[in-house]
Amino acid sequence: MKKPRIVAFAGSTRSDSFNKKLIKHVAKAAEEAGAEVTLVDLRDYRMPLYDGDLEADSGLPEKAAELKVLLSEADALAISSPEYNGSLSAVLKNSIDWLSRPGAVEGSVFAKKVGLIVSASPGALGGLRGLVHLRSILTNLGVFVIPGQRAVGSAQTVFDANGDWSDQGVRAQIESLAAELVSVAGRLKG
Repeated sequence: MKKPRIVAFAGSTRSDSFNKKLIKHVAKAAEEAGAEVTLVDLRDYRMPLYDGDLEADSGLPEKAAELKVLLSEADALAISSPEYNGSLSAVLKNSIDWLSRPGAVEGSVFAKKVGLIVSASPGALGGLRGLVHLRSILTNLGVFVIPGQRAVGSAQTVFDANGDWSDQGVRAQIESLAAELVSVAGRLKG
């Protein structure tokens, strides 16, 4: 059986983002669980703010089209989402908006995919409120978001200066969720 293919990314472009650190660990754990993972940095896929007039005049932006092709080839996606004002980041929402538009590939790149959502924040809730909105958006687009999720609070204490785990309990939870994503994606693929 072929390995499930997963695209993983953080909804942040900041270099030292806790969510970038977290998604790297999710990607590594998913690979160790048997998946083929492509780790994406949204900074490499800059897109203008979604605008229907721009889309009508110019079609899908080049970087949106590239990312859309990559997602179309995946069986699953893993997203680490920062929480901005109780919701998801503008860069993540804008990326999802462009990727849900027609063009570049036939059909939806989200429908019938399996998803894992996690978040990390220095706050006590760990980005939990943003995950509620992200789950709703992805579900609306046809993604089966696995029930398990993890909002990592006090993220500044969970990662060391190199971005490695300093909290082995959180590490075990993230590894378990990544393994679940791989298992569900593999079963649905097979």
